[in-house]
Amino acid sequence: MTDTAALPVSRLDRDRVLAWLQDYGVYAAIAALVVVNIAITPRFLSVENLRTQLVQVAPVVIVSLGMALVIGTEGVDLSVGSVMALATALIPLYLGYGVVPAVVAGLLGGVAVGLVNGSLVAFVGVQPIVATLALFVGGRGIALVVAGGRLKDIQNPGLLNLGSSSVAGIPLPVVAAAVLTVVVMAVVRRTTFGRRLVAIGGNRTASELSGLPVRRILLLVYVASGLLAAAAGILATARLQASDPSSLGLLMELSAITAVVVGGTPLTGGRVRVLGTVAGALLIQLVRATLIKHDLADSLAQMVQAVIILAAVYAARGRTAR
Repeated sequence: MTDTAALPVSRLDRDRVLAWLQDYGVYAAIAALVVVNIAITPRFLSVENLRTQLVQVAPVVIVSLGMALVIGTEGVDLSVGSVMALATALIPLYLGYGVVPAVVAGLLGGVAVGLVNGSLVAFVGVQPIVATLALFVGGRGIALVVAGGRLKDIQNPGLLNLGSSSVAGIPLPVVAAAVLTVVVMAVVRRTTFGRRLVAIGGNRTASELSGLPVRRILLLVYVASGLLAAAAGILATARLQASDPSSLGLLMELSAITAVVVGGTPLTGGRVRVLGTVAGALLIQLVRATLIKHDLADSLAQMVQAVIILAAVYAARGRTAR
């Protein structure tokens, strides 16, 4: 009798642990990594190092925000890295007309990819992973064709300022990531669009039966993802001072998915954790930076990232199955 009575309590405790890990595990992991780095990494808390880490993670945060919206609808966007490549390829073509036309062209490239992805998912009924996989492959090919397959140096001061300027001592890419985080959080929590997005992810069939504009919401979500990925590509181009569609954004989709899942947004949709997504991106950056600073291969960071994904998915699965 004692063992039988103890079983539900044990299961309840396990569920509570999994729920805690999904909601707060990413913050605990960041705190642990910071403590470890303070102990073993020289000058970890220096202003220069913290500034570098935040600038490097800013594009990942921006892309992950769009990915969080997509995953919140029980979808996925594998084309974000290719969108970054397309944005960087378009910039040199329009820089002769000024910085604004070049930036707008890059952003419109992201919107165009989002429209294609969203239309395939919302109106044609193609599975998100298949629809976005097409542009994951084809998008970078288009970018390489547009760029003539060559890396191009960027020397326009106005564009370079986007990657090097500061606002009150804070790098502009970091400011942009912070502002977009606030905007996305407000959209998810405070707007009808955000509530409908979460409802669709929770139960698309019920949302359709209740009269929600499911197709329009899905289309807009993929457009938002493409737009944010393009913005990240523009900022990355300005920071690197070069347009290189062959390498910019490579594996970005995996980093973004990791950040979203580790941050507590389930792959099954119906929930969007914006701050958790930002924390997930910071965790990935800290892991990679820690390994690199101690002369360990970047491939090891990818393996650690895989372990983190598995742990996050296990926690989410265990909580869903409760």
